[in-house]
Order: sequence, then structure tokens, then C-alpha cells
Amino acid sequence: MNRMSRPAIDPAIASGGAATRDGQPISYSRAPARDLAPWIARLYVTIVDAPEDYALSCGIFSDAAMLRIQLRGEWTAETAEGRREMGRAALYFGPQTRRMPITVKGSFTSVGLSFRPGACHALGKLKLDTMCDKLAPLETLGMCREEWMALFDESASAEDWCLAMEEAMRRLVRRSGAVEPDPVTVAVEAAAFTNPEITVARLAEQCGAEQRRLERLVRRDFGIPPKQVLRRARALDMASHLRGVADHNEAEALALRYYDQSHLIREFTALFGMSPRQFVDSPQPLMTLSLETRQARRLETTARIAPGDIKPWQ
Repeated sequence: MNRMSRPAIDPAIASGGAATRDGQPISYSRAPARDLAPWIARLYVTIVDAPEDYALSCGIFSDAAMLRIQLRGEWTAETAEGRREMGRAALYFGPQTRRMPITVKGSFTSVGLSFRPGACHALGKLKLDTMCDKLAPLETLGMCREEWMALFDESASAEDWCLAMEEAMRRLVRRSGAVEPDPVTVAVEAAAFTNPEITVARLAEQCGAEQRRLERLVRRDFGIPPKQVLRRARALDMASHLRGVADHNEAEALALRYYDQSHLIREFTALFGMSPRQFVDSPQPLMTLSLETRQARRLETTARIAPGDIKPWQ
């Protein structure tokens, strides 16, 4: 399936950083320092300016557990445990199994990082099947809210903030004595980026693991069964394509992951709560920010682009 049309944008907001060719705000994001790569997938800084009375209704869909620090904006999230309202906050987000509705009022600044699968168990013995679609205090992972909120000097740059987060994470890794995530978990993460059409049986064989062990580890470290991990990965890649934050050279390959148009519509609607056409035709600034950060990591991880390169959608 070719890209339907240019994705709708919201002209009321402007990015304090970069933007896509279509004019959609994108975050400052990068890979972590090499010593933190076993535990951190990506660091990001999002700065979006909007009118004071502006209300944005959107959503996010992350396949990774996240540390999110909200420095500006009034936020509301519809979680598995009900509605959560917050202003300045530092929270642990479990991975999402489907789109999480989010609203935000006024300008907003969000800073944080995504964890590698298995990192939360390594650092804090968390099993992600108990955290999906939920928010929790930072103390859930052995972090201190006050320490993290104090990291972000308003006069500092986005890169300064990323460096401060890395130092805080190094302290956490040392305190926890964490070992690196299980190699099976690492292999499943790679498959979700490179070959999410693979069967679970073939994936277990490829990982050199008995299928029951694979399923147990994946539930613990991803929060959902392996089949759902792969299904989610396919949907997130397609959503990135539809929002214009994917490599357009992959468009045909992404479409061939679905049997036909009706299969795509069913799968997409089940996970995003709207059809692909609606997804393109409605402004999705928060969702696009989330998808773009993931897709940047995917292209770097699969060596389609080098870290720091200009991305295909810029």
C-alpha cells in the first residue's frame, strides 16, 4: 500500500526543535552512550509551543517502558487504571498494548528515555506484564522523583539534559548491580525491528530457546506474548509510514506484511482505535513524536542510517 496522502498537521503548534518535511514537530533524540546501551534504548527531549488556552487531544503508543518527565503543560492520560491528571511530573510508563489517549493544555516540554526490553527486570525486578498501559511513581524502579526533577536546568540545552539523564542512569545501574538483559530477550527485540512477520516457533528456534521459555521471558520483559509483540511491531511500523516518519523505500515491504487492505484495516483499528485513513486525516502530533523516536532507533539499529544522520523524513 502506498502512502495515502500527506498526513494532517495541527497549525496551532510549533516545535522548539526539528520538524519533518511535512511540518510535523519531532523530538531531539539520540542513542545512549555505549556503556548504557544494554539498558537504554533512546533518550529524547520534546519542546512544543502552543497558545496558552490550546487543548490538544491525541494519544501515544510505545512498545517500550518509558521514563517521562513532564516539565510544562497540563496532562491527562487514560490508563488501564483510569484517568490520570498531572502538571509537572516524573513518572514511569509501562509499555502500551494499544493507543493510550492523551490530552495536554498549553505549551509542553517532555523529557525522558525508553528502556530496552529486559532492562526493567534487570534494574528493578519489574515484570512488564503487570505494568502494561499503566503509570507509576519513579520509585517503582528504584528512582527518586526529586533527584530526576532537579536534573533539568531551564538554561541548559537538550543535549545537556540527555547527558544529565545518562549520569543519573549510571548511578542507578551501579546501585542495582544490574546484569544485562537475557540474550533471548535481546534477540526478540531485534526480530521485532527486522522481521516481525516471523512465526513464534521459528523465532524460538532462531533464539536457540525452548518455546515455553521464550514465551515466559517475553511476557516478563515485553509485557505481552511473543505473537502480540510482533503484531504490535508491524502496526507501529505501518503507523510510522502513514504519519510520514518512516523510510519511504520500505513502503511496499511494510504493506506486504498484511494479507490485504481489509486485514490492515482490522489490525490497525484494533490497536489504534481508528482506521488508517482516519489516522492520516487527523492531526496526530503526540503520536507522531512517539513514532518518530522509535523509528529513528529502528533505522539506526538495523543500520539503515548511521547514528546522528539526517533521517529520511527530515
